[in-house]
Amino acid sequence: MSEQQSSELREMSPSRPPAAQMPSLSMRAKSSMIMGLTGLISRCFLHGFNTVETHGLAQFRELLDNRADPEKRERGLLTVSNHVSVLDDPMVWGLLPLSYAFNPNNLRWTLGAHDICFKNQLFSTFFTHGQVLPCHRSKHSIHGGLFQPCMTQAIRLLSHPSPSPPSSPYYTTTGTDSILSPLNHPHYRRYSWVHVFPEGLVHQHPDVDLRYFKWGVARLILESEPSPDVVPMFIDGTQKCMAEDRGFPKFLPRVGKKVKVTFGGVLDYERTFGDLKARWDELVRRERLKEKGETKTVGWLWKTPVAVVAAENKDGQEGGGGQVVGELVSEELRNGKEAREIRIEVARRMREEILRLRRERGVYKESDESFGRAETWGVDKGEGGKKYRSRVDGSQINQD
Repeated sequence: MSEQQSSELREMSPSRPPAAQMPSLSMRAKSSMIMGLTGLISRCFLHGFNTVETHGLAQFRELLDNRADPEKRERGLLTVSNHVSVLDDPMVWGLLPLSYAFNPNNLRWTLGAHDICFKNQLFSTFFTHGQVLPCHRSKHSIHGGLFQPCMTQAIRLLSHPSPSPPSSPYYTTTGTDSILSPLNHPHYRRYSWVHVFPEGLVHQHPDVDLRYFKWGVARLILESEPSPDVVPMFIDGTQKCMAEDRGFPKFLPRVGKKVKVTFGGVLDYERTFGDLKARWDELVRRERLKEKGETKTVGWLWKTPVAVVAAENKDGQEGGGGQVVGELVSEELRNGKEAREIRIEVARRMREEILRLRRERGVYKESDESFGRAETWGVDKGEGGKKYRSRVDGSQINQD
């Protein structure tokens, strides 16, 4: 690291935080309008036309209240849930009072199907301001997979803000599209809230059992710096509002249903994932040692600027500090045997935390252990179309 770079990093120390880079008034107004009206409609539908039962909502609201001021946040927030209906997001956020709905900076970012949410400029503008990141599904796009740009964006939203905005206000997911990056205002977005559905599709099992979790959730848990607060959630009832086998009129949600949402507490990260995080960091360290001859700093740093400077001053090594958040420096970190093993176990443990919430309700059958393994669902891979009945468990599957 050059003397000039070290000086710049010291200038960005926590004792001298940069001024918040605010989005334009127009952008903030659009986001407030889209998020607010969506929250209003969701709340009216939930409470006006259905019965709602929640568990843990008060403590979740307290968590959000404590994060309301970005300057006081110390880490990102990752919420993880099962996925039983196309209505899950945004409808479940209608559980929050309207005072939350019109404050986008304290609301979730999530991943949405590129071929649906970003298929034209109008949709792209709407969902971008609605805090949705474009995700390609491998079954529908050659651009899908674990290392696509939306994952990089999500990891960085959860992480310590970059000292400066990216070189371009836009990023691409296909090489031809152009998506406005939420990272243009890094300090304003510091330690954001990201919500994901790791099943990767709508899964309507008769007993609300869960499929295996895809490994993207493991990247968010392992690679965000510092490690995020992780909150599991369990959703039931929205599948009755929008059942996949519903008849005419298919476009209208059904009313008079009971929607139940359980919010878990913030997981003890060290107890739940600590050993896996240590294995991952050690793997990163070994791979960085192989890359010692490369240029050290390229923009978004793995650790906070102060931590990087301290590491440089101590032994001249970057350690984890040279790793660019959301980007992996080697094929071993992307597809190596140990990296895959770690991700599989992180995803399995995350799924188990949501099953724990399901068990606490005491009204569901015990989960089928085999459903938590990716290979169980291999028999469904040849299924054509976007909607089908799973040959594994008879559930209704919607890949939209």
